Amino acid sequence: MASKSRPSRPRKPAVIRSSPTAPTVTERRLARGGGPRSAVVPQARGAAARPATARPVSARADGAEPEPDDTADGARYPAPTWLQWTTFVIALLGLAASAYLTYTHFSEAKLLGCSESGAVNCLKVTTSAQSHVFGIPVAVLGLAFYVFVVPIMSPWAWRMTRREVPLLRLAAMVTGIGFVIYLLYAELYMIGSICLYCTSVHVITFLLFVLTVFAAAARGLRPAAPAPAPEPPP
Repeated sequence: MASKSRPSRPRKPAVIRSSPTAPTVTERRLARGGGPRSAVVPQARGAAARPATARPVSARADGAEPEPDDTADGARYPAPTWLQWTTFVIALLGLAASAYLTYTHFSEAKLLGCSESGAVNCLKVTTSAQSHVFGIPVAVLGLAFYVFVVPIMSPWAWRMTRREVPLLRLAAMVTGIGFVIYLLYAELYMIGSICLYCTSVHVITFLLFVLTVFAAAARGLRPAAPAPAPEPPP
C-alpha cells in the first residue's frame, strides 16, 4: 500500500533577535584573537559604531576649545620684537642728547656743530628765558624724562605682566609730546630760532610717541601674557 506523502510546509525565515547583552561581532572577533577589519570604537549596545579618530594633542581634557598659542611673539607680547628694540634704541639716543644738553648748560660749553647765528642759533635758545620752566632748566627736565623713558621702553618692560606698565608708557609719551609742542612754539614764535640738539630730542620724542600709540592701537593697553604652563605628557 503506497503511503501518501505529506505536503511540506514552507519554513519561516529565521529571525535574528539582537540581545542587548549579546556581544558584537567585533568583540567576538577580538575574543578569538583576531583583529578588527577596521578601527572601530566600541559603543554601547544598540548604538552605531563610529571610526576611531586620534584626539589632537592640543585638546584639553575637559573638552573645551584649545587656547591660542600664547608663545607666539605677536600673541604673548603687546608689541613685536622689532618694535621693542626700536623704541629702546631711540630712547637711548634721546637720553644721550638730553645728557649732552644738560652738560653744556652747566659747563657753559659750546654745543658742537651748532650755529650761533641766523635761524639756527643754539646759544640763543639755550640762554633764553624759555630755557627754564618753573625755575628748572629745560635740559634737566629732558634728562629726567628720558631717565624714566629708557627703562619703560626696554624689551624687558614690554614683556612685563603688570598692568601699570602700558599705562605709564602711554601717559609718559603723551606728556612728552605735549611738552615738545610747547617748546616748538617757544622756539618758533617767542625766541625766533631753533636749536639742532633740542630739535633732535623733539624728533626722538615724536617717534617714540608714534610707536607707543601704534602699539596701543594694535594690541591695546593689556600687559604681556604670562608664559603658558607646560602641558602634561599624554
